[in-house]
Amino acid sequence: MNTPTALRSADDANAEARASALLNPRFYTTDFAAMDRIDVEPLRADWEALLAEFEGDNNHDHFQRDARFAAEVAEHEPAWPAELRQEFLAFLVSSLTSEFSGCVLYNEIAKRVANPDIKRLMRYMARDESRHAGFLNQSLKDFGLGVDLGELKRRKAYTFFKPKYIFYATYLSEKIGYARYITIFRQLERHPERRFHPIFRWFERWCNDEFRHGEAFALLLRANPRLLRGANTLWIRFFLLAVYATMYVRDHQRPALNAAFGLGATEYDHEVFRITNEISKQVFPLSLDIDHPAFAAGMERLAATAASLEAAKARGGLVGGWRRLTGAATGIATLVRLFLLPVRRHALPPQVRVAPAW
Repeated sequence: MNTPTALRSADDANAEARASALLNPRFYTTDFAAMDRIDVEPLRADWEALLAEFEGDNNHDHFQRDARFAAEVAEHEPAWPAELRQEFLAFLVSSLTSEFSGCVLYNEIAKRVANPDIKRLMRYMARDESRHAGFLNQSLKDFGLGVDLGELKRRKAYTFFKPKYIFYATYLSEKIGYARYITIFRQLERHPERRFHPIFRWFERWCNDEFRHGEAFALLLRANPRLLRGANTLWIRFFLLAVYATMYVRDHQRPALNAAFGLGATEYDHEVFRITNEISKQVFPLSLDIDHPAFAAGMERLAATAASLEAAKARGGLVGGWRRLTGAATGIATLVRLFLLPVRRHALPPQVRVAPAW
């Protein structure tokens, strides 16, 4: 099984945050002119109600460490096995990079568009993601591993995504983030003896932000229903598979972390898939058939292939290079087979009217 990159210093943490490996969170840019043409008028009442929730900001005081925080870290950290320490720190760096990626993208959209609806939403979303990233960075600083967010913004590679890809990917990322955090929170609520770090006490209200962010992108998609029809359903299918597969492989690279929660990686991931599938039915016209035997087998194959690729990379040389080549081919073939599995179809939510194409 692959082990996380060893994080022993702030330089290591910053290098890991900047890395552009396949499973690492990415930074994005988009077509700002196309963003400017987005119309939310078909769902104006729902939109204004949701933006009022953002303005109300019920988590404005949440991301503050209380007096117990440092004491809990000092109490539990010395007892952590080395594997758990590395996997947890890698989890913090990955989570911080993902949250800060959203902050950078939303802030850039807010600055570059004139559309008042989009500008207003993106300012709220950037505000929330900034808080999340800062809170995570505080925990990294406890271990001397704080990430220089200004340097990360300047040096991290950026990937261009069309607005519709931003919508699909962000909607799913926010909803799956909600499912992940609430599953961990509920497990640790049932088993408080497994709460080895205080940050998990913040996950319940943190989920409010994740869920609300997803609802904002759900409204953008529903207000522009052509993005949920025709050839675009293939893109929805692709992003569902990409997000699920990335999560599955990454979680199976962190066995000690899941064991500390008392959650097997496979059990945990399938629960997250189930929650995300149920939520996404409200927007997407299809969902992956996660109960299909070939789906579970394919996910296991992807995790095994990723572990083999890491072993081949560590070996190096001609043999290692050949194994990486064949492993990559196996991974691609597995993803294609998973993409071609039957999906479950759902009726689209009713629309007030069809928005102009953009």
